[in-house]
Amino acid sequence: MQPCFAFHMTTTIGKADGVRMFFVVVATVTFFTTVIEAAPADRHPRVRQVNRRADRQQNRIAAGVKSGQLTSREAANLETKEAALKSEEHTFRLENGGSLTKSEQVQLNKQENNLSGQIYNQKHDAQTATTTPKSEVGARMENQQDRIAAGIGSGQLTAGEAARLEARETELRHEIASDRNADGGTLTDAERKEVNQELNGLSTRIYKQKHDDQAQPH
Repeated sequence: MQPCFAFHMTTTIGKADGVRMFFVVVATVTFFTTVIEAAPADRHPRVRQVNRRADRQQNRIAAGVKSGQLTSREAANLETKEAALKSEEHTFRLENGGSLTKSEQVQLNKQENNLSGQIYNQKHDAQTATTTPKSEVGARMENQQDRIAAGIGSGQLTAGEAARLEARETELRHEIASDRNADGGTLTDAERKEVNQELNGLSTRIYKQKHDDQAQPH
């Protein structure tokens, strides 16, 4: 934002007091503009605190995906909830000039507490994802999970992007399990080809979403 010079054009310069007042006003506007630019709303202490908590949650989810403690379905569910929280925070900040009120900070922290408990429970339940697959398809899917985990941890993937990618991963796993159950525990050549094509599509989506303009706020 720049000070408006139209004020100068309409100011009566013939009066010494008026001229002095003009310079005082411009200096004041310039000063406040500088202060605003030097301290954007996302540096507000309450915003920073909420974003730090969200970062820690994302790191925990990323670690769970990487270690296999979280399945793709569990990760998709957690990331969907994290995305909803980020959307709620965004709405609050739009209503408050980019900042958060104390009550909004408290509300968001309570919801993050609830999500934190869910992350812990789902990382320590009986559901796990294998990290040592024996098949080519399984190895590819494990590689995709590692890439998603890296994107979550680095912030290259937003919670919403990660949720959608993990949901697609879950669909593929269900499809593969159904095909194997129908074929005595294995995939036919045609099924394997189809799955690999779908994994190619998911791989491209992961790459594009990790390199687009969207990033998880820090």
